[in-house]
Amino acid sequence: MPPTPTYPGVYIEEVPASVRAIEGVPTSITAFIGRAERGPVDKPVRIQSLADYDQRFGGLWADSMMSHSIRHFYLNGGADALVVRVHNSGVAATFTLHGEAGTLMLEAANPGSWADNLEVEVNHQTQSPRDDASFNLAVREVVNGKAIAQEVFHDLSIRLDDDRCVDRILKQQSEFLRVRGDMPTERPNPGPPEGRTNGGDGEDISFAQIADPALKPIHRGIWALDDADIFNMVCIPPFSNDTDVDAETWTAAQDYCHEKRAMLIIDPPSTWSTPSDVVASDDLTGTMPACHKNAAVYFPRVKMANPLKDDQVQMFAPCGLIAGIYARTDAQRGVWKAPAGVEAQLVGVDELAYTMTEPENGKLNGTGVNCLRSFPDIGNVIWDSRTTVGTDRLGSEWKYVPVRRLALFIEESLYRGTKWAVFEPNNELLWASIRRTIGAFMHNLFRAGAFQGSTPGEAYFVKCDRETTTRNDINLGNINILIGFAPLKPAEFVAIKIQQIAQVD
Repeated sequence: MPPTPTYPGVYIEEVPASVRAIEGVPTSITAFIGRAERGPVDKPVRIQSLADYDQRFGGLWADSMMSHSIRHFYLNGGADALVVRVHNSGVAATFTLHGEAGTLMLEAANPGSWADNLEVEVNHQTQSPRDDASFNLAVREVVNGKAIAQEVFHDLSIRLDDDRCVDRILKQQSEFLRVRGDMPTERPNPGPPEGRTNGGDGEDISFAQIADPALKPIHRGIWALDDADIFNMVCIPPFSNDTDVDAETWTAAQDYCHEKRAMLIIDPPSTWSTPSDVVASDDLTGTMPACHKNAAVYFPRVKMANPLKDDQVQMFAPCGLIAGIYARTDAQRGVWKAPAGVEAQLVGVDELAYTMTEPENGKLNGTGVNCLRSFPDIGNVIWDSRTTVGTDRLGSEWKYVPVRRLALFIEESLYRGTKWAVFEPNNELLWASIRRTIGAFMHNLFRAGAFQGSTPGEAYFVKCDRETTTRNDINLGNINILIGFAPLKPAEFVAIKIQQIAQVD
C-alpha cells in the first residue's frame, strides 16, 4: 500500500517490477551411466573435474568404458557431469568385529574389490573408557604398502539412541564403511577385525542394470537420474570392451531423454567398420534404435592412447568426446551453434577408425549419421550435426542438433521460469505480465544471435491473450501461451559460383 500523506513533503514507494526475470538453464550437463571401480550405486553424483571422478569413483579402470568416456569428456571441454554407477552382482567387503556381548558387522560403503585394501582398527581410548558402549574406529586405505586415505571416528557408540551411534555416524561421514545387520549390546574388542570377506566387482553390465523397466519404480539404472535436478545430455558408453549397448537400452534411453528434455548421444556399433556397414535399405544396421528427434549418432569410432596400457593406441567409442565438444561449443558460441566444423576438433584423438571420402560422408549425412572427419590442415573434427530424424527422406523440422537443443533449452527455461504464474488470477493483467516476462527472455536470446531475422518481429513471437486462452480455458483453470522462433540452421552446403568475365580496358 502507498504511504498515506500526513504532512507536506516527499513520499517514496517501492513498486515491484512488472517483468520477472527468466534465467536460462544450463545446456551441457552430461549424465554418464555405466560401470565404475567404486562409488555410490544407482545415485546421480555431480562431478566438475576429472579429479572429482578419480576421488569418488576410482579413476580409470580396465573394466569400465565409462571411465574412459569421462576422461575424453573433460579433455574436450566438458565441465559439469552426473555419474550413475551401476554394477552386475558386485559384492561389498565385510569386517567382523567381535565383542563381549555380540558382533558388530561392518561392510564397505559400496561394492567392489577396492575395499580389500581397507584396514580397520578399534580402540577403547575414548572420553569414557569405562563405558562398555563407547569406542574409537580408524580405517585406512592402503595400496602397495602406502596409506592413501584415512578416516578416524572418536567416541562412537553402539546405542541406537546415542548421538554418536556408529550406524548414524558412518552413514553421514564415512566414504568407506557402513554398519551391516543388528547392533551388539556392547562395544567390539580392541584391535583389527577377527574376520573379513573380500569384495567383488561382479560381471559385465547389460540392459538389466540400466534400462530394464523393473528399475523404473525403484529409481535405479537410467531412472536414478530422476533424483537429479537437471541434465542436458546422456551418454551410455559400451557395456564392456567387446560388448555394444543394445537396441533395447538405446530405445529406453531415447524415451527417457524425451521425457527429461535431454539429448542422447549414441555410439556407433562395433560392427560399423566402413560406411557400407552403416546403412541397409535406407535403415541403420546393428544395435540401433528407431530414429528419434532427441538422439544423434556419430561414426566412426576413434583411436586414442590408453593410459592403462602405457599409452598404447586403442579403439574407443566417441560419446564422451562428442559431449565434451557440445559443452565447449556452448561455452564459446552458444547452444544454437552447431557442435561441428573447424572449431569442433577432437582433442586427444590419434586417428579415426576409418578415413572417409566426400561421397561417403554425403551418403551417411543423408541418413542422419554424423561423420567424424580428418583433414590435413584442420585435424580430426565433427563434420555433421543432424539428429537421427535428420534423414533426407523424413524431412523433419528437428533435423539439426542445434535447432533441437535450442528448443529444449527454451522449453526447460520457460518451464522453470513461469511457475510463478500458477494460482495467479487468470486475467488480462496476468497475460500481459507473462508476455512481458517471456518476451524479455526471448529478446535476450535474439540479441545474443540465437535466431534468424534482423528484427524481434522476424525472430520470435509470444502470444498470451483471449485468442490463445478462451473463456472455457479460463473456466478450466488453463492459460495457453504460444511461442514461436526462427532458428538458425547450419550451412551444410556452401555453394560458390565462379564466373569468368572479359577484361575491360
